[in-house]
Amino acid sequence: MSEKDRPWVMRTYAGHSTAAASNALYRSNLAKGQTGLSVAFDLPTQTGYDPQDALSRGEVGKVGVPVPHLGEMRKLFDEIPLTGMNTSMTINATAMWLLAMYQVVAEEQNPELDPSEVAHQLAGTTQNDIIKEYLSRGTYVFPPEHSLRLIADVISYTVHEIPKWNPINICSYHLQEAGATPEQELAYALCTAIAVLDTVKSSGQVSEQDFEKVVGRISFFVNAGVRFVEEMCKMRAFVELWDEITRERYGVEDPKMRRFRYGVQVNSLGLTEAQPENNVQRIVLEMLGVTLSKGARARAVQLPAWNEALGLPRPWDQQWSLRLQQVLAFESDLLEYDDLFDGSPVVEAKVAELVEGARAEMDRVQAMGGAIAAVDSGYMKQALVSAHAARRARIESGEEVIVGVNKFETTEPSPLTADLDAAIMAADPEAEQAAIASVEAWKAQRDETEVAEALARLAADAKTDTNLMPATLAAARAGATTGEWAGTLREVFGEFRAPTGVSGAVGVAEAGAELTAVRERVQKTGEELGGRLRLLVGKPGLDGHSNGAEQVAVRARDAGFEVIYQGIRLTPDQIVSAAVAEDVHCVGISILSGSHMELVPDVLEGLRAAGLGDVPVIVGGIIPDSDGRKLVEQGVAAVYTPKDFGLTQIMGGIVDAIRTANGLD
Repeated sequence: MSEKDRPWVMRTYAGHSTAAASNALYRSNLAKGQTGLSVAFDLPTQTGYDPQDALSRGEVGKVGVPVPHLGEMRKLFDEIPLTGMNTSMTINATAMWLLAMYQVVAEEQNPELDPSEVAHQLAGTTQNDIIKEYLSRGTYVFPPEHSLRLIADVISYTVHEIPKWNPINICSYHLQEAGATPEQELAYALCTAIAVLDTVKSSGQVSEQDFEKVVGRISFFVNAGVRFVEEMCKMRAFVELWDEITRERYGVEDPKMRRFRYGVQVNSLGLTEAQPENNVQRIVLEMLGVTLSKGARARAVQLPAWNEALGLPRPWDQQWSLRLQQVLAFESDLLEYDDLFDGSPVVEAKVAELVEGARAEMDRVQAMGGAIAAVDSGYMKQALVSAHAARRARIESGEEVIVGVNKFETTEPSPLTADLDAAIMAADPEAEQAAIASVEAWKAQRDETEVAEALARLAADAKTDTNLMPATLAAARAGATTGEWAGTLREVFGEFRAPTGVSGAVGVAEAGAELTAVRERVQKTGEELGGRLRLLVGKPGLDGHSNGAEQVAVRARDAGFEVIYQGIRLTPDQIVSAAVAEDVHCVGISILSGSHMELVPDVLEGLRAAGLGDVPVIVGGIIPDSDGRKLVEQGVAAVYTPKDFGLTQIMGGIVDAIRTANGLD
């Protein structure tokens, strides 16, 4: 038995409503034994909009904390000494901006120290991986080449100025959420790492001597599903492939700099709304996949809460997830032993199989010109949508068992969910107005000339190859807002709409009896209405989690609908305009960010104003029962939530809604 290992960093992904409320939550979690912070930002902050922007409506403070300016960043970390903290920030398109504000707050907390001294003490991570945003999470802003430039600038700055910082968390987590197989998750994450490192190398901002340090600061953020043996083997495959890439492609000789360093959030995709108490054992098993093998153990772990498929977890639910980690680390004997799997022929064979499959997929992507080319062409997105469709089909057929969902569905009433509204937390409904008031007050006290000069410098530097971090720090110190920083760069770089992957995705290979019956009803109803049935699938607001919308679009196409799907980030007005232009028979709206009570009524009102009040509207997402009832009262034809896993049944429900709306039944 070797000396007992130190536990991994224990985090809880958290942030909601306001900076002050989130600060209270962080301090409470740290008092309970959490050893690092993991900040969730709201969607306007992630996509570079101020709270008063039209696209921010309904989204402020919903899936994280709004940080529209330096004053809110100060409140977020009030009484939390940043030079002694390890902070992970899930931020991508606006990562440079949030890191700059974090650094300035740390300087303000330590006025007696030189700013450079403060920066050298900061430890933590900015996710800063934009490629997976184009593929799965949707909080991108700028085109790929400009996004990579921002990433390279952050990496080059931190390696010199914040050497303990992980400037990027190459993030395969959301690839798995979008349907990636283990081989795809390995391949696409490693191709992203290659694209990033090649960009840093070619930028000329880091010397050959320092490039090894850049490689050594690259970290990864992975997903762990419930097939925990396969997931553990996947992590060992990651270690093997990363060691090979860093040694052979980049010539890194120091084994410490080649170490595969990763944090993990275990799988949220597999959490169920039905019998949600089963999520606790799912989370535990998934945690084992990334902790059992000492040679491939996570450096930081954050666990979701048992009730995340129902809504926003409460502080008690987050505490429960933290205690799961603490029991494993401090009560069990796991950390007392060397790697349990070294020399196992079963594990070695599985790892070799995953490595071989990942290498083949990496070769395909690299032959296309690398990760950016595979994003632009739509190849990676189509591959993920197809893999996700295959998984959904396996669940619906019963081939893949989900306990409490498609097998063992009989259940006693759960005391955990006896009062559903009390089993989750609601974001503060006043958060949006509070954030808007905060920005107005902030602007009233700042020096507008100083702000204008700082933003002009940012725009000028963006037109050259100058590192943008110094100009960004100057803008933060001058008092610019998140929307102003991003808006300035939007003017220079332009914006981007990623491929949806739907048109080329492979859907259900063979239609069973249920899908055949729905197809016949779709065809019959279309004939009765004088043409093919047209379904508009819309994602209003800033919610970029498009997996559900994509799967609905693919299955609707399989069922015989003509599908109109324009991707993410649409205003209610744009959805109404599309419904008018395409003369649709039904509008399907997907929202997972909690903004349904603001945005769905806007769509209903817009349709009525456009003379389409009789077109049925279907809504899907993480929607509490009480909200679902209110939406139906307001005129929504049907509400679907994660418990409604049968996509073909949903297609049948859409046909029912169309027939009812047109008086056909």
